[in-house]
Amino acid sequence: MNPPPLTCLIGIGHPYRGDDQAGLRVARRLKAHADAGLEIVEHTGEAAGLMALFEGRDSVILVDAVSSGQAPGSLLRFDAARNPLPAGCFGTSTHYLGVAEAIEWARALGRLPQVVQVYGIEGVNFSPGGALSKQVEEAVDRLVREILSERGAIAGGKTSTEFGGESKPEAE
Repeated sequence: MNPPPLTCLIGIGHPYRGDDQAGLRVARRLKAHADAGLEIVEHTGEAAGLMALFEGRDSVILVDAVSSGQAPGSLLRFDAARNPLPAGCFGTSTHYLGVAEAIEWARALGRLPQVVQVYGIEGVNFSPGGALSKQVEEAVDRLVREILSERGAIAGGKTSTEFGGESKPEAE
């Protein structure tokens, strides 16, 4: 059995809940750029399933829609290996336990990957059957370009701590 790729990018969301599909859209756009060291997965955000995807990974990149009070389409970036995610920021999951809980359970059990980069895209519409908002569609485009740029920098010799950055919202 082959070991899993060292990095897993997990796009999180629900395809029929408006802006909640943002993480899925990012994952779909990046699938063409996956290589032997990167696996791209679409996921609902359920905590136990996320923890299973963390297993055996050096690095995990999670992308999800958020509701933090920022302007719609804002990109937030967190180094979750260093610090817990802000309370309530990732509370749009259709599951009671989601991204933040999966990260903290993995941390408590000593199973958190060394690098856990979390990107949040501020949503505005999470209604069933809703379409992706224009602001979130634009944010998906920006984030795809940013991730591709960072992957290129990592391949060029950037370290995982340089990739990690600070846990803070990015100004848009």
